[in-house]
Amino acid sequence: MENPATVDSPVHEVIQRRWSPSTFKDRAVEPAVLRSLLEAARWAPSSYNEQPWAFIVAIRGESDDFARLLDCLAPGNQAWAGGAPVLMLSVARMVFDHNGKPNRHAFHDVGLASAQLALQATALGLGAHFMAGFDGGRARDSFAIPEKFEPVAVIAIGYAEVLDALTDDQRRRAESLRQRRPIGDFVYSGTWGTSAPLTE
Repeated sequence: MENPATVDSPVHEVIQRRWSPSTFKDRAVEPAVLRSLLEAARWAPSSYNEQPWAFIVAIRGESDDFARLLDCLAPGNQAWAGGAPVLMLSVARMVFDHNGKPNRHAFHDVGLASAQLALQATALGLGAHFMAGFDGGRARDSFAIPEKFEPVAVIAIGYAEVLDALTDDQRRRAESLRQRRPIGDFVYSGTWGTSAPLTE
């Protein structure tokens, strides 16, 4: 199933099709597919080419990693994310390798890598749902994440469930109109808060 965006200007169809499903088919994600998603993340741009990202991958049914990562989620996310075949935790290295100084762009760069992962997932027929609702301290302890690294987000990945298999509430959410602010609300020219002429 898909829930494409209604766009105001043409964009690549992969961007238009990308969305965040909350229900997934009971179907494993093949290792080659996961490698493809992570290869897409690997080729993201980053400040000084530091590539400050890491991903902890937890596959349902393969080890206790999945249960431990699921346990880090807020209860509302646990309620649905346990149905995903794969959970990933993105992590940012907060200092530069080349000089040991703080990298204030680390979260930005992890976001770029994660976005490329999400678009590759869409291109391959999967959905990726990013979650900020998790306990970073618990994730750090559970997966022995060292200092100078920060957990960023948990990602549920899988093949989106077909509409017929959803409950009424799930169907309503899946079919709801996706909305974004118009570009005139966040693209400025001259001074802060002044919409750029190109947005008109």
